[in-house]
Amino acid sequence: MGETDREAVAFIVMNHPTKPSADVAIIGGGIMGASTAYRLAARGANVVVLEAGEMFGVGSTGLNAGGVRHQFATTVNIELSKLSFAMMERFADEMGQELGIKRCGYLFLLDDENDLRQFRRNVALQNALGVPSRVVTPEEITALAPEVELTGIIAGTWCPLDGLVDPHGLLQGYVSNARRLGATLLTDTRATAIEAEGGRIVRVLTNAGAIDTPAVLIAAGPWSAQVGAMAGVDLPIEPIRRQIAVTNAIPGLRPDFPFVIDFSRALYFHREGRGILTGMSNRDEPPGFDTRVVEEWRLHHLANAMERLPLLADAEIAAEWAGLYEVTPDGQPILGRLPHAEGLFVCAGFSGHGLMHGPAAGLLMAEEILDGRAHTIDIEPLRFSRFAGGTAGVGEYNVV
Repeated sequence: MGETDREAVAFIVMNHPTKPSADVAIIGGGIMGASTAYRLAARGANVVVLEAGEMFGVGSTGLNAGGVRHQFATTVNIELSKLSFAMMERFADEMGQELGIKRCGYLFLLDDENDLRQFRRNVALQNALGVPSRVVTPEEITALAPEVELTGIIAGTWCPLDGLVDPHGLLQGYVSNARRLGATLLTDTRATAIEAEGGRIVRVLTNAGAIDTPAVLIAAGPWSAQVGAMAGVDLPIEPIRRQIAVTNAIPGLRPDFPFVIDFSRALYFHREGRGILTGMSNRDEPPGFDTRVVEEWRLHHLANAMERLPLLADAEIAAEWAGLYEVTPDGQPILGRLPHAEGLFVCAGFSGHGLMHGPAAGLLMAEEILDGRAHTIDIEPLRFSRFAGGTAGVGEYNVV
């Protein structure tokens, strides 16, 4: 814990029961919490961020594969990507933090006719919204990624604007600039209760003391359901383990090797340094917070990876880890105010797309909290109310 954090925690403890106060308390210091804190502080709000970990970026944000793309199946997710990309392009100038944006392109591989029909519809929607994606033939895929074995692949989709970004740079840019604007961001500070009186949020209790506040934002990623329960909210968000491996340097690997996704296998690759980062989602993974690498799935993943990308057969694994997706029933996030108490908000459940949509989400949540409603993008399809009666509308198809 840094000296600033120690002083802030000491302030909370020493001043209880004459509790400190904030206009907004944000529970969770990942990309959602940090980007929202920055946007709120930029508009003059007194903000405190409560991060349970010993530093920022130890949760899902820090374990992210770094992919950013426009290729989604719903209008709202495409618009979130467009807005976030625009913000990331200006990030170095506006925030003083380089992100290492690399537009290597995203290449989806398809081996199923039903998936192909859906991806054709997705591309039509993306094109209508100004995204230059396209359906590609196996011959075109070979030209884009000659290293990939295409047995069984019938087509794909490609967008050259998609690519990679540095997750740590994005998060730290928001953390440092939120602090510069006066926000208080605390580590080792765990929310233990959310209190309401007369139907209105009044305070948050933490392991370091209490904070009076009329507004609480739940932005705790995979832990958001547990935080929601403190306020009597049943958020349909489950933590799902995802494993990643990174190889040592691979001789001759092209610098422009794209981000490749074998969609039906939920298998992906992209260049990481001079090697390859690869992951494969276990769609039968039970919910839970265990982030140990499972050897059985590791072997299954690597066998599939070498089959689709044969050059991996001679590569050595340099590092492996597991992180958590925060998954909703329809693969889309939950954004906006919650009906359970005045002043209660949520920004969670991004189902693996949080990093790429974090910049836009922070702006939208600041609008929702300060203006009464998000207005830069219509977030109606993402509100908690869509789950009323146990059913939601059209979900996101392009989930890996």
